[in-house]
Formats: sequence, structure tokens, C-alpha cells
Amino acid sequence: MYPDERVAGFVTEHFLPARIHVREQKADWDRYAARFGVHWTPTVLVVDPSGTERHRIEGFLPVEEFLAQLVLGLGRSAFARQQFGEAERRLREVVERFPGTAAAPEALYWAGVARYKATNDATALGTTADAFARQYQDSVWAKKASVWRK
Repeated sequence: MYPDERVAGFVTEHFLPARIHVREQKADWDRYAARFGVHWTPTVLVVDPSGTERHRIEGFLPVEEFLAQLVLGLGRSAFARQQFGEAERRLREVVERFPGTAAAPEALYWAGVARYKATNDATALGTTADAFARQYQDSVWAKKASVWRK
């Protein structure tokens, strides 16, 4: 399904992948595209066991960007399950392993929120805002975190 071994291994290890071809499986495509509001291919959805979408990746991405988005999806899924420690770990993994990707600023933001939710200590939010002063300053996520500055 994925030509890059890193992607294939990561997907196999962390997900139960399903692929629906827009032409070859038209009936399935129509049903799932309507259910999840899919309007473009490729679209990769991270869906929890209840069938709730937790993260969406639309369009082609280079390997590093795609892997970063997949890890971000794991973090967002853990967050939705209120597994805030696991969420923070995954989200910080994005920032550390894939710092130059588009996913990294979003991951930094949500990692701070996950720490806050786990500890109920607002210092985590201030620390996150301070981190944005050093990196990703021009991102929309830095703007969202700016309210947490001391």
C-alpha cells in the first residue's frame, strides 16, 4: 500500500489500514466518502474504534511530512480518549523527530494542552507559549498559544 518502508512499517505497527479505490470499489467509495466527507484523494483518516474521525490527511505529502502527520494523528487520538500522558508523548515525538514539518507547530500546541489536561497546572500552557517564542513564531498555532503568555 505504501512504497516507502518507513511508512509501511509505521502504518502496519500502529494502525489497521483500509484502502478504498475510488474507481475499483465505487460503491464502497461512495458510502465512505459520504460518511466521512471525503472530497479528494488521497485522503487518509485516523479513525478510532467507535468510527469517529480523529485526524485527517488530505493530498499527497512527502515521507517526513506524512510520518509526522501520522504521529500527530496518534497523539490526537490519545487526547480524544483522555489518555493525556500518551497524547503528550506522541505530540512531543512529532516536534522532536519532525521539527521542520507543518505538523510540528500543531503538535507543540496540543502537547502543551495535553500536559495541562493531565496535571491541571496552567504552567504547562505558559511554557508552551514560551516555546512558541523560540520556534514556529509565525505559525497560526503560535498565535493561538499567545493568550497563554505571562
